[in-house]
Formats: sequence, C-alpha cells, structure tokens
Amino acid sequence: MLALLGPAVVWAADEGAYFSELPVVASVSRLPQRLADAPTAVTVIDRDMIRASGSRTLNDLFRLVPGFQTHPHTTEPARVSYHGLNDEDYSPRVQVLIDGRSMYSPLFGNGVNWATLPVALDDIERIEVVRGTNGVSYGSNAFLGVINIITIDPALTRGFSVSASHGSQNVRDQGLRLGGRIGEVGDFRLTYRQLNDDALADRGDWIDNFRSRLVDLRADFTLDERNALQINAGQTEGVTGVGRIGADTICGQSKNPIRGLEQRNTYAQIALRHVASPSSDFQLRYSYTADRSDDAFSIDIRCQIPTAPIYRVNQTGDHGQRQELEFQHNLQLEGVGRVAWGASWREDAMRSEWVLPGQGTVKRETGRLFGNWEAKPASWLTTNLGLAGESDSLAGFMWSPRISTNFHFNTENTLRIGYSRAHRTGSIYDYRADYFSGPGRYQFRADPSMPTERLDTWELGYLGDWRDWRASLDVRLFHETIRDRLYTLDLNAKSDGVPSLTMPIQDVRIRGIEYQFKWQPFEPTRLIFGQTFTDIDSDYLASALAYPNGTLSRPTDYSNIEQLTERSTPRRATSLLWMQALPYKLQFSLAGYWQDKMKWSQNSWSAKYRRFDARLAYPFRLGSVGGELAYVVQSLNGAHGEYKTFDGSGSDPDGTGRIVDRRQWLSLRLDF
Repeated sequence: MLALLGPAVVWAADEGAYFSELPVVASVSRLPQRLADAPTAVTVIDRDMIRASGSRTLNDLFRLVPGFQTHPHTTEPARVSYHGLNDEDYSPRVQVLIDGRSMYSPLFGNGVNWATLPVALDDIERIEVVRGTNGVSYGSNAFLGVINIITIDPALTRGFSVSASHGSQNVRDQGLRLGGRIGEVGDFRLTYRQLNDDALADRGDWIDNFRSRLVDLRADFTLDERNALQINAGQTEGVTGVGRIGADTICGQSKNPIRGLEQRNTYAQIALRHVASPSSDFQLRYSYTADRSDDAFSIDIRCQIPTAPIYRVNQTGDHGQRQELEFQHNLQLEGVGRVAWGASWREDAMRSEWVLPGQGTVKRETGRLFGNWEAKPASWLTTNLGLAGESDSLAGFMWSPRISTNFHFNTENTLRIGYSRAHRTGSIYDYRADYFSGPGRYQFRADPSMPTERLDTWELGYLGDWRDWRASLDVRLFHETIRDRLYTLDLNAKSDGVPSLTMPIQDVRIRGIEYQFKWQPFEPTRLIFGQTFTDIDSDYLASALAYPNGTLSRPTDYSNIEQLTERSTPRRATSLLWMQALPYKLQFSLAGYWQDKMKWSQNSWSAKYRRFDARLAYPFRLGSVGGELAYVVQSLNGAHGEYKTFDGSGSDPDGTGRIVDRRQWLSLRLDF
C-alpha cells in the first residue's frame, strides 16, 4: 500500500485544479457560475471520470450521477431517466444538449434516442448534469433534468489518433480522429467511430444486437479579436435487433419477425459569438437535425383472404426534422448583477404513413423568451431569478419561473433554497396521430387539446468545498410535484370502439435526498461516492378513472400503472468510483453500483442488483507516438438483471429475463 500511495506516483492530469475548488458551470442559468452560486445542483463528469468508468456507450456514464437510472440497449431502446417516470421509450423528461444543440427529436416521441447520439466519448471535454428542472433556461421538456455535453476544443486534438477495442460478446469497436489547422484562423476535429456488440446476447425468444457508426466534424474559427465561429456537422447510423423468435404467425409468416431497426441522425450547426465589450457578448446559433427510422417487413394474408393486399408493416418508418434559431445576450450590469437573456424559434416536422396517415408532413412551431439574473448584494448572499415564456402551436402558452437564494456561511460552506416550475408537452404523435389497426377498429386517437404536465419543485441544497482536505460534498433535498402526469393508455386490445390515447392520469409527488462526495485522500487516489433515497406516491385523476372501458377499470392494470409510477426509480441507489494511480504509470479504476428493484415497464420488474466494473490502463510514449493500452471488465461480479427481470409474482415475464453478462475487452489507442 505504501508503494501504491507513494508521492512518486501522480496522475497525468492535474487533479489539484479539479479538487482545489468547485468547478465553474454554465448549464443552469446560462451564465458561467461557481457551483456555490448556481441555482440548483450540478454534477460534473470530467474526462478522467469518463475514462475511469470503463463505459463504451454514453448512457452508461450516468450510473455515476445521483438520482439517474439507465439500462443498456436491448430489443427496446436504452433509456436514461432522473427520478423515474420512465414508461416512454425515449426518455422525454431529461433534456440532452451537445454543444448547445438539443437532442430531442419529434420522431422519437419528443425524447432522446441514445442509439444515434452524435458524439464519441473520446471527444467529450466534460458533461454538466443539472439535477433538477431547468425549464427557465432550456424550455419545456427540460423537465426533471438537463445533460449538457461539451466537446473538446479542436485546438487540443491536433494530429492523428486511431483506436480499437476487441472482446467478448462480439465487442468490435474502431475509431479514427484527425485534427489540424485551417489556415491561420481555425482548427478542426474530424472523428469516425464504430461500435458493435451483441448487447445482452441471445436469451430464448429474442435476439439482441447493436451497432452504430458516427462521422462528426467540429471546426472553430477566430474571425478577429471580437468574433468567433463554430461549425458542427455529421451523421450517425444505428441498427438494433428487434422482433421475436416464435412470435404469432399468420399464413406461416411471423407477425413480429427478427429484423434490424435502422435509424439515422444527420445534423449541422453554426454558432457565432460576438464580444461587444468586456461586460457584454452576443451569441447566435442555428441548428438543423433530421432523423429517420425503418424496420419494415411484409405480411401476405392471401391464404385466408384471397383478395387482401400484401400488408407492409413499418411502425417506425418515419421521418422527423428540427430547425432551431437562438439568440442570447450576456450582460454585466454595474452594481446590479449579471443577466443572460434571449429568444429562440424552433420548427419540428414529422411525416409517417403509419401513425399520421394522409396528413403528409405535420409541423409544430415553438417560440421562447427567457432571462436569468444573478445578483450578489453581499458577499454571503447570491440570488438567482429566472423567467421564461413559451408559445407552442400544439400545446399553447406556458410560463416557467425560478427563484433561488444561496447563503455562503464562509468560503467552504453554502446553503441553497429554491423553487422552480416547468412544463412537459406531448409529442406530435400525442397531439395529431390518428390511425387504425384493422377495419373499423381504432389503434390510437390523438387529443389536440391535451394539457401539459406541470412540475413544481422545492429544493434545499448544501455545498461543502473543503480545500485543505481536498474534498467536496453536494447534497440535494427535493420535493417535486407533477400535476397531470401524461400516460398512454393501451386500450386497443382491451375494448372495442375505444381508441388508445395519451391523457393525464395522475398527480405525482417525488421526495428524497441525494448526495455526492468527492475526496482525494492521497495524491494518487480519487474517490467519488454518491447515493440517492427516493419516495414516490401518486393519486389518480377522476377524469382518468372515468374514461370509458379504460385500462384503469381493470384492477390488475390499475395496480400495475400505479406501481410503474411509484417504483419507476429505486428507493435507494448507490455508486462508487475509485481511481488509483499505480507504479510504472499504470492507472486502475473500479466502479461499483448498488440498486434496489424498480420498474421500467408496466408488467415487469428489474431486480435489485450489484454491479462492479474495473479498468487497468497503461499510457505510453514511443518516440513521437503516444497512446494507451487498457483492459476493461464490466459486471466483474457476474451476470445480473437490469431490465424486465421478473413480473410481480416473481416469475419471468417473457419466458426469459434481460440478463447482463460479464463483458471484457482490450483497447488500444495510438496518437501520432
């Protein structure tokens, strides 16, 4: 132990800067702030944590953040949620940004498709995770939290880098990155990344696999001493295995055959920053995103109905598009404080012959005005006020206010109390879909007047920054009340003439406490420990109980939906990341996760589990070539379930559980 912890062993990175004081963040109020001044809790995931976690996919990282839950890609999409309510496939209650661009897609239920998220882990500088609502800064659907991904400056990635990973469960990853100068005014970074694995491997009646390809370009230009330009562009493709072995058949054909769900994301963004004076700067950003999805197959039923056509089934065969234009002005007001204010316009468009038949391209426009004001009337006091107004062509008008006050007892201890309100709107599907599953029988009918979810949050926070001990503590006590929780009632299999629809069904209360402790007890040792204790209860709305022939009229469904709400997050979850520098430049890390049972879906449970991931890496340099050799093991302690493990009786819901087996791989990176 003395050899491991000796003063001769140091990290390549400067943890002193990381642990000497709380970092500066800009994701909460859009103003650069110390964490001690921010109006809500923020967890920062830096490059060292990303590497040490051993993660291959981005969604896996958020196991390290208090209050977050995630599961891997299966026959259903990977999800990332904060404080539960995760019945939708594409996590629509946590906003995700990459270099300022929202990853919400009109195609994927106004949520985030983690299979096609256009960023490589090696290109991430840091991730700022806002633990709590932030509708003021980022609009409706920044409902329970915000994940802000900031990529590395191209000026720091000059040269050529190649990487590869090879391991069990068909892990076959490759990556290339090229960085360099553009004339005398710019730098660029061009990345290619390919991921391939068998996800949760073959388990009975389903086959699981996942592969994706990414091409990403970022170019930064310094036009002059006052103006800077940033350009992002690229494309991501993902293919996930879906379907069932032994599914019901008709005329000898499977109604749900094994096939690939193909998805593609194409994007471009241009952002201009102008510094008018030392106390004033302007930013103008335009982004364009297009999403496509396809899992088509055909069914020929002429053996039963000779005159019937050959049906082409393509429930995800859709196209979504988003354009956004945003203006922001940051201003320092002498003696009054700082202000970040702005406006944005967004157009969403969706086309689908399956869920929007005969409607062509359906469009949706949203306009926003927002402002955040930070004032420091005394050295021991920081106040943040925020207000946003949003007009949605489908959902109507919404106000989102926020007030927060931070009391600084001294340079090391801060107490924060705050209140905020946010809204979550439904997707284009919820407002406009109208389609049948058969002659004269409704599959889904939209509600154009569907209300929004409303969230009112009270929180009490504490920040300790003990520099002499090289430690920090972030505590958040929260009480979140959701009015008119939206839920899609699946009625088409349970009633005749009554369509499925999305409607408000519950009022929900989420209470609990979460904390994260960071400590560097010795120069080569870093520890990050987090825990969350959460309790959820709910009440059904009278309008939901009265819906004719509805799901809630059946006792088992009533109970299952109630449990899905109240157990959609584990009552206790714990994470630990230990990073240890060893002799001979070796770097070791161990991540541990402990999670109580919870529900990801209405009719199944995810069992309580423990999981340990380990990584051993050797950074090296041979002449002008540098690099790193690493060995990673996930689920070191053996197989466990993370998604749809059993039903309420304790038996397997599908004839087979979603089991995460031990996975290991060897990685090599060369930097030229």
